[in-house]
Amino acid sequence: MTARFIVLVALLTSLLAFGTDAMLPALPEIGKALGVIEANRVQLVITSFMLGTGLGQLFFGPFSDYIGRKPAILLGLAIFMAGAAVSYTAQSFEMMLAGRMLQGLGVAGPRTASIAMVRDLYKGREMARIMSFVMTVFILVPALAPLLGQEVMLFWGWRSIFVSFILFAMVAFLWMAFGQAETNTQRRRFSLADLWQSATIVFTNRQTMGFALVAGLNFAGFVVYLSSAEQIFREIFHVGRLFPLYFAIMALAIGAASILNARLVMRLGMHILVTRALTALVGFSLLYSIIIFALPEAENLWFFLTWGVFSFFSVGLVFGNVNALAMEPMGANAGIAAAIIGAVSTVLAVAIGVPLGLLYNGTTLPLVAAFPVLGLGCLTIIRLTPRST
Repeated sequence: MTARFIVLVALLTSLLAFGTDAMLPALPEIGKALGVIEANRVQLVITSFMLGTGLGQLFFGPFSDYIGRKPAILLGLAIFMAGAAVSYTAQSFEMMLAGRMLQGLGVAGPRTASIAMVRDLYKGREMARIMSFVMTVFILVPALAPLLGQEVMLFWGWRSIFVSFILFAMVAFLWMAFGQAETNTQRRRFSLADLWQSATIVFTNRQTMGFALVAGLNFAGFVVYLSSAEQIFREIFHVGRLFPLYFAIMALAIGAASILNARLVMRLGMHILVTRALTALVGFSLLYSIIIFALPEAENLWFFLTWGVFSFFSVGLVFGNVNALAMEPMGANAGIAAAIIGAVSTVLAVAIGVPLGLLYNGTTLPLVAAFPVLGLGCLTIIRLTPRST
């Protein structure tokens, strides 16, 4: 049961990564087809999806607490498929962004409720261990998604990528509908007073909100990377159709970290792993930034990949643990807690990541220099956040 559950949760959570990363190879073609003049604006195809995800979690979290995890996931998948249909038929960039926002709103359902399902069944370090295994399965999707998106685009055109989204979501919909029982066995009747009380508990818990902010700052660097990765690999390093390969190398570094985390978290604990990983991330990125700033000619593909593998390995040690740390005190409020944590971290990441992504200037420096700044912010918040695990 546990293995099937892990694969299902990984499938549901990976829809977010698939909906993001499969679009990356198509961004130049979308910009040309829809008349986008400023190249950096095409990044909004990615970030509008993420913004929709952040906002959608505020609805789906309470929905899954009061109505159930299963209905929340099924409704979200249906909305996601509707948004994919809007983007498929879009004749303007504004309509494309509207469809992407709708997809993001929909994917918030499986993203939020699936994490709450894990919290329904597991807690503490065991929850962090399960989330690490989920991440291990999940990471195959972002590693392969750009290649899939590129191949679909080459054979059937960029609009067909949205058809693949619909098919992927339909598989998840059928599996959830017929293969998974409801995990929220203590659902409450809806009331605004109860909702307000639950939200107050989440917002006033210093551990939960502290690690939600850490998750947001950590994710912001990843948003900058996702926004500018296609431009960096194609315009700076001229990798052409090999872009999905190099993107996969970076993504698999996160997966490797998640596998290691599943073993280490039971012995060392989440706080130690997060702190050490962030410290390493700051160190790698600061060193790279100084070298590139002083010696611009040192910038090359293999140097960038080396930085990326070490830094994203550190990021992989942070992802699952900070969410588990934020969720740990919540218990019966798991649904709305997952919603608020997800919304706060995602909206914060997009608010910081979009302007940083638009700073892309034909070098890797704006991207890499963002990581030590954001990492130091994370470490500062951790020092100020009370510990209970």
